[in-house]
Amino acid sequence: MTHFSWPIDGTIVGLYLLATMIAGIMVRKYVGKVEHFLVAGREMNIYLGIASLAATEFGIVTCMYTAQNAYKYGFAGAIPGLTNVVAMFLVGYTGFGVKPLRDAGVMTIPELYERRYGKFVRWLSGVVIVLGGLLNMGVFLRMGGQFLVVCCGLNLKYLEVTMTVLLIAVAFYTILGGMLSVLVTDYLQFVVMSVGLIAVTVLVLVKTGWTNAVFTVDTHYGAGGFNPFVNPDLGWQFVLSNTFTSLAAVLTWQPVIARVLAAKDSATGRKIYTRTSFFFIARWMLPGLWAIGALAAATVTPEKLAEIARSMGEKDGTIFAMPYFLGLILPSGLMGILVAAMLAADMSTDSSYMLTWGSVIYNDVLGPFRRRRLSERAGILWNRFIVAGIGLFLLFWGLWYKLEGDLWAYLQLTGTIYLAAMSILLIACCYWRGANNWGAIAAIIVGAALPVLGLALDKLVPLPVLDAAGQAVFKDGIAQTIGWKAKYIGDAWLNIGTYAATAAAMVIGSLLKSALGRHDAAHRALA
Repeated sequence: MTHFSWPIDGTIVGLYLLATMIAGIMVRKYVGKVEHFLVAGREMNIYLGIASLAATEFGIVTCMYTAQNAYKYGFAGAIPGLTNVVAMFLVGYTGFGVKPLRDAGVMTIPELYERRYGKFVRWLSGVVIVLGGLLNMGVFLRMGGQFLVVCCGLNLKYLEVTMTVLLIAVAFYTILGGMLSVLVTDYLQFVVMSVGLIAVTVLVLVKTGWTNAVFTVDTHYGAGGFNPFVNPDLGWQFVLSNTFTSLAAVLTWQPVIARVLAAKDSATGRKIYTRTSFFFIARWMLPGLWAIGALAAATVTPEKLAEIARSMGEKDGTIFAMPYFLGLILPSGLMGILVAAMLAADMSTDSSYMLTWGSVIYNDVLGPFRRRRLSERAGILWNRFIVAGIGLFLLFWGLWYKLEGDLWAYLQLTGTIYLAAMSILLIACCYWRGANNWGAIAAIIVGAALPVLGLALDKLVPLPVLDAAGQAVFKDGIAQTIGWKAKYIGDAWLNIGTYAATAAAMVIGSLLKSALGRHDAAHRALA
C-alpha cells in the first residue's frame, strides 16, 4: 500500500511545479539571440554550471537504471558511476579535449569538425548525434511515467497521461526560454532534488540498516556483489566497456559538453567538470542503496515484480523493484518530497536534452543547407519549432518502444551510436595532424552501424530460451525469448568492439587518403 496523499503530497508537488514553471517562463524576456537560446550567451559561472550539470545528469531514468544495476548485481553494479567520476575529473583537470573545444568558440561539436574535416562531416556528425541522442532519450518519458505510477500507486491507465503531462510541462518553458530557462530551473531543481535524495536515503538506511544491506548483497551475490571482476554477469569486459563509454561521454555527450561550451571560458568549464565529478558517486550509490533495500525487503518478491512488469508491457521486472519498495515505506509528506525531487530531476534532464538535440539539428543538420544567415528572431523561432518536434517524437517513441533487457545496456548502446565516432573524431581533431575527412567519414559510419545492428538483432532476431531438455521455456503461455546479440555477443563486447573498429576506421581511412595523395603527387611530378 502506497502512502501518496493528495492533500499533503499533492500540495508539495503542485507548489514545486508552479515555482518551476514561473522561474522558467520569467527569463524568456532575456532571450534575444540564438546564442542566448542555445548556450546562454556563454556567461555561465562555476556554481551555476555545477548545479546545472548535476541536475541534468540525474533524472528519473538515471535513478531507474542505477537501481536496476544494484538490484541485479549488488554494489558492483555501480562501476559505471565510478568510471564516470574518474573520467570527468581527469578530463577536467587536464583539459584533454575540452579545452581546445571550448577555446574554438563553437556552439556544438560538429561545428568544430567542419573546420578540420569539411562541411559534409559536420552534417553527417549532426545526423548521427541526433539519431543516437533521440533513441537514447526515447525511453525517458516512459521510465518517468512508470516510476510515478508504481511508486505512487496510480492506476495504470494514467501512465500515458502522466507521460504527456511531464512532456508538456518541460517543453513549455524550454521552448520559451531555451538554455537560460534550463539553467535557472536546473538550479531550483538541484536544490529540491538534493533534499529529496538525502531524506529518502536516510529513511532507507533506517529501515534497512547498512550492515543488513551489506549482508543482503553478500547473501545474494557473494564476492561478485562487491567485485565486478569476479561477478559472472559482469567481468573485466563490463569494466572496460564502461570506461570507454564514460570517457567518450565526458568528451562528447552533447548535454554534458554543453555546460563547457556555455561556460565563460575553458578554465571555468574545466572547474565545472572537476567539481561536479564527485556528484556522480552519489548519482549511482544513492539509488543503488534504495534498490538494495528492496532486495532485503520480504515484501518485494520476484512474483510481484513479474506481475508489475506484465502490466507495464515490459519483460524485466527488476526495473520496478526500487519504486515499488519506496511506495511501501515512504510516509505522506516524504512521499511528496520524493515525487517533487524526482520530477525536478526528470524535468532538468528532459529540458536540457531536448534543447541539446535541437541545437544540433538547427546548427549542424539544417545549417549547412541554409544559403543565407537567418535573423536572430527567425533563428529562435526555428529552434522552438525543433524542440516542439523533438517532444512529439519522444512521446510517440516512449509509447511504442519496449525494453528487451537492462535499461543501462540500452542507454549505453544507443549512446555509442554517436559516442564512439565523435570521441575518436575529437581526439584526432585535436591531437593528430594526419586525421582527415576520409577517416572521419569511415569512423562515423562504422561507429553508428554496429550499435544500430545490435539493436536490430535484439528486435528482429529473437531466440527462444531453452530448458535443459532443449524445449522452449513458456511463462504465462508465452514463449520467453532472448535477443541474438545478448546470447552470442553481449552488450559489453559489442561496445568494446565498436570503439576499436571506429578507431581503426579513422586511422585506416586517413592513412589511405594520405597515401593516395602522395601517389597522385608523385605521378604528377613524373608527368
